[in-house]
Amino acid sequence: MRFPPIVAACPHFLHGGDYNPEQWIKWKDAIWKEDMRLAKLAGINSFSIGIFSWSVLEPHEGEYRFEWLDEVMDMLADNGIIAVLATPSGARPAWMSKKYPEVLRVNAQRQRNIFGGRQNHCLSSPVYREKTGAVNALLAERYKNHPALGVWHISNEFGGDCHCPLCQERFRSYLKEKYKTLEALNEAWWGTFWSHAYSEWDEIESPSPLGDQVFHGLNLEWKRFTTEQFVDFYLHETAPMRKFTPRVPCTTNLMGTYPGIDYFRLAEALDVAAVDSYPRWTGGEGDIEVGVRTAFCHDLTRGLKGRPFMLIESCPTATSWQAVLKLRRPGVHMLQSMQAVAHGSDTVQYFQFRKSRGSSEKFHGAVVDHEGSENTRVFKDVAAVGEQLKTLDALAGADTPSRAAILYDWNVRWALDDAKGFLQNKTDYEGTVISHYRAFWSTGIPVDVIDSTRSFDKYDLLVSPMLYMLRDGTADRINDFVERGGTYAATYCTGYVDSTDLCFLGGFPGPLKETLGIWNEEIDALFPEDTNSIQWQGKSYPVFGLCELIHTRGAESLAVYGGDFYAGMPALTVNRRGKGRAYYIAARTGTEFLTDFYRALASEAGVKPLLEAPLPEGVTVQARNNGETEFVFVMNFSPVPQTVDAGGAGMLNLAPFGVRIIERPN
Repeated sequence: MRFPPIVAACPHFLHGGDYNPEQWIKWKDAIWKEDMRLAKLAGINSFSIGIFSWSVLEPHEGEYRFEWLDEVMDMLADNGIIAVLATPSGARPAWMSKKYPEVLRVNAQRQRNIFGGRQNHCLSSPVYREKTGAVNALLAERYKNHPALGVWHISNEFGGDCHCPLCQERFRSYLKEKYKTLEALNEAWWGTFWSHAYSEWDEIESPSPLGDQVFHGLNLEWKRFTTEQFVDFYLHETAPMRKFTPRVPCTTNLMGTYPGIDYFRLAEALDVAAVDSYPRWTGGEGDIEVGVRTAFCHDLTRGLKGRPFMLIESCPTATSWQAVLKLRRPGVHMLQSMQAVAHGSDTVQYFQFRKSRGSSEKFHGAVVDHEGSENTRVFKDVAAVGEQLKTLDALAGADTPSRAAILYDWNVRWALDDAKGFLQNKTDYEGTVISHYRAFWSTGIPVDVIDSTRSFDKYDLLVSPMLYMLRDGTADRINDFVERGGTYAATYCTGYVDSTDLCFLGGFPGPLKETLGIWNEEIDALFPEDTNSIQWQGKSYPVFGLCELIHTRGAESLAVYGGDFYAGMPALTVNRRGKGRAYYIAARTGTEFLTDFYRALASEAGVKPLLEAPLPEGVTVQARNNGETEFVFVMNFSPVPQTVDAGGAGMLNLAPFGVRIIERPN
């Protein structure tokens, strides 16, 4: 399958980055012209512009200056460069904060911030909405027919929250609409605990260290409300773009697994998902784990819309805000760029094109260094990616097919992070999901990352690590998936609470008890020095952290614990239900067990790896398919050479951090 290109007039990969010509207006006759020359040498065909330009676009209230941006847009069009044109709302000018202090956020301590930083604005503020609406409408109408315009970039890196009186009122309105009555809210939040039942709506306040921080229903709904705030503000920002440029896609740059916003909900408003990716490459064996996590974030971003996404920010070398400014080793920039493409990105874009001369990002990596020429190692690395992308036109828009899926759900993360139990702040939902994902990554089995609201219909294998919260309807859809013939795997900490964070009565895993055929009586949290094991298929595998004491209620025990007072109790079970099977892993295990287990499970489900031969440590494969040709990316994330048996393509020799692309008929 092949999706339409992100930019209708550009059936190619977008290659480019954040460009800040407003920083160089004084030297535009020299710098801007040179930037166009360098962009062509680097194979760049897109620039993100205007992201933090508000103080230049509107230096004084109502005084707009678009002449410089007109010149930049014309310059891009003349040089065949697509503009990813941003709205400037990510950071407001100082005059606005001074004249209208209500636009500034109030923190959880109920203190209003002062001017500075980014994303320091109240999403409820009528003034801020008026000002963003005005500048966005001017941008949309002015450039609606401009030949350079390709994508609208809305704001920048949504995040944080505001606790001002305006947001408190919107929060209460959100709760009234959802719960209808205080009686229903008090019951859902278990308000009799600590005498927390409300008698009037105006008694409800957002979570704060000055008040409530351990009232789980309140905490959960505040996070959901914050997501809805960003959805609503995004729709407000895009309204002029929809009016004047209905066929130009809109997006905003997401940040992987950022915990503050449910990206699956936000993505419903996006035309295309876009992500910032800044892996902390080490230059050594640690890059295998970095590669796993980065792949997971790419698959998660692709899963938000179920189609190709945009790698809208990355860095070709050292990243200034990271603790250690490690340079990219030879080959790493190509590898990280092709990794994004392999997992579904139709763009490779950077922050930043030309290094800023001042302020906090003046040492952040860029295509063009302070030295200013094409003679740097980094520039040549970027140019090499540009040349590679030009050869991949047949791949742009190609699907990333998978018959396996793993669930990652922001609501589950919020509830588990808030739970006072298990390992107390070390329950590590995100890390656990990635550890299960790693088993597929190292086996070369493509996997989609979705949340529990998405359809399971196209999959043969479904995995849901630590599905602690079962949102409304999830258990029924999982049961239907199994009964239709699907293979399902769940783990410890599954089915403990409902969508309002109330524990299920009648035993865990709640509504999944019959599907899984087990009853979880207790969970044992282990100290770091504690050890136990799972005995499975004649082999002993270490377990750590969390061990559930489960009883079979229709399921078959496949493995048992090797030690402690629950030695011999089931640790791995399977329940045959309808045409399918449901497995349960009762303890936290290491990589070896998960790799062996999921390899066996995938084989049983008929889900095959992309290459038949086992992969060396640190090597993975991923594929995209345009309906005629399958493009298989073979990638080495280790610092040593590797040889891979690629079947009909023969033996592939991969350099350290090397990548090869195999084309084979569909």
